[in-house]
Amino acid sequence: MNLFTDLRALVIDSLTAMAAEGALPAGLDYAAVAVEPPRDPAHGDMATNAAMVLAKPAGLKPRDIAEALAVRLMADPRVALAEVAGPGFLNLRLAPGVWQGLVGRVLAEGRDFGRSAMGQGARVNVEYVSANPTGPLHVGHTRGAVFGDALANLLDYSGHQVTREYYINDGGAQVDVLARSVYLRYLEAHGQQVAFEDGTYPGDYLIEVGQALKDKVGAAYLDQPEAVWLTEVRDFATDRMMDLIRADLAALGVAMDVFYSEKSLYGTGRIEAAIEALRAKGLIYQGVLEPPKGKTPEDWEPREQTLFKSTEHGDDVDRPIMKSDGAWTYFAPDIAYHFDKISRGFDALIDVFGADHGGYVKRMKAVVSALSDGRVPLDIRLTQLVKLYQNGEPFKMSKRAGTFVTLRDVVDQVGPDVTRFHMLTRKNDAPLDFDFAKVLEQSKDNPVFYVQYAHARVCSVLRKAAEAGIAVDDAALAAADLTKLDHEAEIAVAKKLAEWPRLVEIAARTHEPHRVAFYLYELASEFHALWNRGNDLPALRFLQEGDAATSQAKIALARATAVVISAGLAILGVTPVEEMR
Repeated sequence: MNLFTDLRALVIDSLTAMAAEGALPAGLDYAAVAVEPPRDPAHGDMATNAAMVLAKPAGLKPRDIAEALAVRLMADPRVALAEVAGPGFLNLRLAPGVWQGLVGRVLAEGRDFGRSAMGQGARVNVEYVSANPTGPLHVGHTRGAVFGDALANLLDYSGHQVTREYYINDGGAQVDVLARSVYLRYLEAHGQQVAFEDGTYPGDYLIEVGQALKDKVGAAYLDQPEAVWLTEVRDFATDRMMDLIRADLAALGVAMDVFYSEKSLYGTGRIEAAIEALRAKGLIYQGVLEPPKGKTPEDWEPREQTLFKSTEHGDDVDRPIMKSDGAWTYFAPDIAYHFDKISRGFDALIDVFGADHGGYVKRMKAVVSALSDGRVPLDIRLTQLVKLYQNGEPFKMSKRAGTFVTLRDVVDQVGPDVTRFHMLTRKNDAPLDFDFAKVLEQSKDNPVFYVQYAHARVCSVLRKAAEAGIAVDDAALAAADLTKLDHEAEIAVAKKLAEWPRLVEIAARTHEPHRVAFYLYELASEFHALWNRGNDLPALRFLQEGDAATSQAKIALARATAVVISAGLAILGVTPVEEMR
């Protein structure tokens, strides 16, 4: 149930009737007609721009359309008042029964209240994390993992078929460096003294990998040239690191549907097939690029390369796919990987990258556009840096990585739920401050606590009501006399509940799961305000002594609030709590 969609349908029906009567021209396009919350809540519950967007094509004054439309809308029992404002905006106030009835709908639909068919079953691939398998996930990966997972949950909730995917970067030179680093730990496990040269990975997390390699092969690789052991150690180390990464993701509550290996693209003809698909479109050529910005002729060596005409699909410059020595560039396997995604039949692709990959956005969008003939959209979401603090001071606590704070460090400190919620309290492309003291603080200023506290308060009310012999199952609460919910503070909570289905669709359409976290904080604020007013006005308390019927109505509102909070937290990947400790 989306109340805003229902009221928009009422507006469209009214406009259609006006056209049938000759008050409006026939054949008007109503696509731009919207029903939304007014910018100032004092103006009403909803507002429509119908008169404003139809005035010009109708050849009429906006106010004339708005006044005629207002009369029709007020004939519907849901509309208590329709007022024309300004040049022709129409503000609507809905009858109390609309809000009271909505509480019953929430209880009847449960966590499906707000679930949408907007996606119409479209198949969407969301690729996120995709860290090099050379070390533990760090705090930057944490934000990308949380954002990508919440976005995938949101799209699923809004009617899409979602595949959650991790691209394993196991085909580049970095995995050879990993193998050499593990070999040093292998030698160390045999009691040898080793030195980590520049470029190798000195983190303690490889100690156990070196030991595991020793346990597997014994002394077989001692005093052997690199050619003997490099391939086997590389595969062994990559598998071990991916086991570590999977465990880290599990600790955060992230489960991937697909782990796709970059290595599988090499020697299988997949890269060549993707390039040939572009060549067949006339988008591959031999050429010489202009020097990059900042380069002078003295330090720039022009050379012929194999290039992709990415400028024909919106990029700033054409991009090399093969070096002058015949080796693939880093871009070539990315082309093949996205060609594979398109070939798997996805209707839309979403890539979640760290902010340091901003330079890849235009070229990746260009190649997906080219490979799919513009059919498959690619949205690339960049996650900005996370700055860690403890009581306002920069915080460093790496235990094993040597140079960075790991995902596991963060989760071990504050838990997965707090980590996930706080990572979504800012838009993905805005920097995020993560203060370990503040995210655990029990105050209104901490949105994690404030939302969870609202849910816990509802659970407390339900327990006390059950102890008092009041039926508090959802069916009993939905059947309560909800007309007893007539105070402005109670209606305010119901109005906020009504926004949930609309919020889900907006957040899904814009790929912005942080909107869910913001909404939950606002809903919790309305609920806490109602709770606190009950301290001064006994009639607003959820348990009315000696009046089970009124208690049930008020508890129904509280339970509906918990239902929506629970649904929203599920999208964020957070478990609602029933008691605060």
